[in-house]
Amino acid sequence: MPRDLVLGNGRLLVTLDAGQGLRDLFYPYVGLWNHIGGHRSGMGVWVDGEFSWLGDPGWESEVGYAGATLVSESQHRHAGLGVILRCAAGVHYQEDVLLRHVIVENLRSRVREVRVFFHQDFSIDDTDVGDTAVYDPSASLVYHYKRDRYFMIDGASAQGGIYQFATGVKRFHGAEGTWRDAEDGRLECNPISQGSVDSTVSFRLEIGAESRESLWYWIAVGPTYGRTLRLDQFVRAATPELLLVQVRAYWHRWVHKNAVGFADLPPEVERLYQLSLPIVRAHVDRTGAITAANDSDILQYNRDHYSYVWPRDGALVAHAMTHAGYPELVAPFFDFCARAITTGGFLLQKYNPDGSAGSCWHPWVQNGRRQLPIQEDETALVLWALWEHYQQARDTELVLRLVQQLITPAAEFLAGYVYPHLGLPRETYDLWEERRGVHTWTASAVYAGLEAAGHLVTLLGDEVRAQRYWQAARRVREGIVRHLYEPALGRFVRGLQVAGDGAVHRDPTMDASIAGIFRFGVLPADDPRVRATMEQLEQRLWVRTPVGGIARYHGDYYFRTTWNDLDRVPGNPWFITTLWLADWYVDVATDSAQLARARELLQWVARRAMPSGVLPEQVNPYTGGPLSVAPLCWSHAAFCYSVRHYVRRFEALAARPGDVPGGAQGLPRPDAAAEANLRDPEGPLVPAAAAAAGPVPPPDQA
Repeated sequence: MPRDLVLGNGRLLVTLDAGQGLRDLFYPYVGLWNHIGGHRSGMGVWVDGEFSWLGDPGWESEVGYAGATLVSESQHRHAGLGVILRCAAGVHYQEDVLLRHVIVENLRSRVREVRVFFHQDFSIDDTDVGDTAVYDPSASLVYHYKRDRYFMIDGASAQGGIYQFATGVKRFHGAEGTWRDAEDGRLECNPISQGSVDSTVSFRLEIGAESRESLWYWIAVGPTYGRTLRLDQFVRAATPELLLVQVRAYWHRWVHKNAVGFADLPPEVERLYQLSLPIVRAHVDRTGAITAANDSDILQYNRDHYSYVWPRDGALVAHAMTHAGYPELVAPFFDFCARAITTGGFLLQKYNPDGSAGSCWHPWVQNGRRQLPIQEDETALVLWALWEHYQQARDTELVLRLVQQLITPAAEFLAGYVYPHLGLPRETYDLWEERRGVHTWTASAVYAGLEAAGHLVTLLGDEVRAQRYWQAARRVREGIVRHLYEPALGRFVRGLQVAGDGAVHRDPTMDASIAGIFRFGVLPADDPRVRATMEQLEQRLWVRTPVGGIARYHGDYYFRTTWNDLDRVPGNPWFITTLWLADWYVDVATDSAQLARARELLQWVARRAMPSGVLPEQVNPYTGGPLSVAPLCWSHAAFCYSVRHYVRRFEALAARPGDVPGGAQGLPRPDAAAEANLRDPEGPLVPAAAAAAGPVPPPDQA
């Protein structure tokens, strides 16, 4: 089940599903540790002797956010029970507490007693071994703890605090958990359980005929009993109502701190842009870690997750947020990379949010030969993003701090890790982490990283190094144009393999990552070779179903939905790849009218967002439903970048004498069906030897 909502403050992050079930809770790092791990901690209602968990059949739910804030708003109606629940939730921007407000509306013309239940299924520090759940009579609350993790559950209604409680064993020796105890409307008040445990609490409401009452529920999180209890007492004293008002106000101010326009973009694009900003913010830890996604449902596919820092993803997110006007948010990311970089000058595939090395499937040896288990673009793009960051923030102190720790080691590695006879970077894994070779995307990123490194060291007067890095960049650019362009195809190729004798074998697979050619400035977007490449890319990778969008590459197997319809569905549509196409249309537009296609693609993204406004990694090419993780931080950040890129281009073109904004004329479409594919079939838009030359650094340098 995808995560419809994500809430957080840079240290505590929680996700909820459409039925208000808590599915993930990370603390004290964004993405580490997950104390729920995907097991559903649900909300239920008992009235007139009947019980139902939200999300069960019979509920009609609408889920979203309160404007462009990390405060959720949802409505849940159950005609059979005769109730409507209006729910709001938010994580305090400063204190580690989850606040939830529930208004229960009685649809019947008589007074009724309603009991609302909250189930807590914690597995502290990613395991249910050695947990304790206990009722504390001195504070009238339930808490779970293990070592230095405490989770205190409290709340209140007009009828008082916690009405009933239960602690018990879950998923062990046949025990299902205390959620079963709730389904008769009563809890047995067992005061303590140890091991694999859960808990449930209830609140009692007396609601008049066709009237409403509300309750508050919160979870305070801390490292000790005393500190967590003081946080609980703080919530009681300040009142959860005031705190949630403060959370709304904070996010409203944060989102709107930069006065930006949206040119001729439609309201749904503006809404998604504004919501994407705090969703990205929720994925950024206060230590600088930028996590990819925190949807633990991906565990069911390969027993691993996306709660890692990929330096590539982080660099692209940092770049986008810098251009959106939030350089202070992502500046710590570069310090994170400086702490993580190896003595060999390269960054590894991914890291945990605390800076330790993450899991990896790239080997150090292949066919008896040593190799680096890296994706070189991850090192290069950090330098590229850092230079972009400096140009916006003018943070000379950051550059000074990082020149010896990060900039010089990384640039020296990029400049030296090349095939001399090709001028291209040596083989590493591609950005999709699937195949090893010399790839157009990676080579383009290395070019951009070396260019950036030259500019960065120039800031500190090191002209000798700057010239060396720029010369290395030019050699890479020449190698790209000479060896990665295929005249017979009239376009650039995905990459090439280098044989033992130095011969090259091109990989002609159509891959959206070829867009790195213009994205990282190797060639301008309107270069005829780039234009031909992007036109073919759109023709070959556009999904020719009513859903539309751009696939990663032809024959993509990740979450594949079809094996025999590749002419129509070369792969599942991804948001980032579709946005790369939009960026190209923006770059080649010579008047505002030619921005029409880019505008349509931005609308496509808004239409394909989940009803809550969350963007997954990819969508089903037949249904439009979310696939893989949701939300994906990169998807939201790429959308923010593309919107700001569009608006700046629109304003620049509109300022030219004789230019007339608007119009429908654009660049060529994939085919006549593309216009129809961009329309939402479901109706209105939703809201919101040479090969052996040079030694490979040994493993001990990592």
